[in-house]
Amino acid sequence: MHSLILSMPHWLGKLAAAVFAIIKSLGGLGVLILAIGDSSFLSFPEGNDLLIVILSSGGSWGHMAYYVGMTIIGSIIGCLLLYLLGRKGGSPVLRKKFSQKNIERAERLFEKYGLLTVLIPSILPPPMPFKIFVLSAGVFRLKAWEFFTAILIGRTIRYSMWGILAVLYGNSVKEFMQHNLNSIGLVLFGTFALAIAATFIIYLRRMKVREAGK
Repeated sequence: MHSLILSMPHWLGKLAAAVFAIIKSLGGLGVLILAIGDSSFLSFPEGNDLLIVILSSGGSWGHMAYYVGMTIIGSIIGCLLLYLLGRKGGSPVLRKKFSQKNIERAERLFEKYGLLTVLIPSILPPPMPFKIFVLSAGVFRLKAWEFFTAILIGRTIRYSMWGILAVLYGNSVKEFMQHNLNSIGLVLFGTFALAIAATFIIYLRRMKVREAGK
């Protein structure tokens, strides 16, 4: 969000900064509103992540959990709005917003990976595309419970990571994260993915040992 504001024309940057300040002053309610808008029909790149960091830095674990929780709820609501739009005939919107090549690629991913097509982008920060997969999930009829589960897990992982970092490292990481948010997100996601893969491998080996011992 910070980098986006700096790249705007002066008057528009001032307006965006003022809106961001108002949202920040509202606390949890502002976080909820921003998350709903960003996950549905508007776009505030990195805004949710940055708000969590700012509001959680130097605070208690309880405060962090509150802001993270409000962001997750808002993001789920916003994503469900887009998903329902897709279910109710969102194909024209999909074709208007995205190229045919990207739509066909998204369709192939849904056919092959199902809910993972939503889960992975919901964890990664910009510039990873996300809304095309949310809208496509409705258009291509991904089951509602699968969609909800993917968004819940993905957003919980993403926003919890920022909240934990903010509590652990406080104000000293605010400026660093504003300029390196994407890189940090990719590193944290890579670490998470490796941890999941290692756990899965260990589980498979234990299953093989049990089967061999029977």
